[in-house]
Amino acid sequence: MTTASETPVLDTLAAMTLDSLERCGLSADTLMLTRIAALVAMDAPAMSYVAHIGPAMDSGVDAGKLQDVLVSIAPIVGTARVMSAATHITEALGIAIAVAESDSRP
Repeated sequence: MTTASETPVLDTLAAMTLDSLERCGLSADTLMLTRIAALVAMDAPAMSYVAHIGPAMDSGVDAGKLQDVLVSIAPIVGTARVMSAATHITEALGIAIAVAESDSRP
């Protein structure tokens, strides 16, 4: 029997992510770039990127590495997916900045 939670979906996603991290042998930056590439491939919405932007930056991923990933997967996923991802990543950055600013307000 499981305990009740007010956020069972988020809790499940967090548990899946932690389990994945524990079982993965990739470096932190490679893991984050791989996940971002998967998000691009599936044309994920901006909110899917929000969960990955902070950890990617914390692992040393910068704009140049992110652009390199988009360039490298463009021939596989196509122009439309890459442009859609660029828009969603920009939206995710805006959301992350807005959250950070609201958290820093007294």
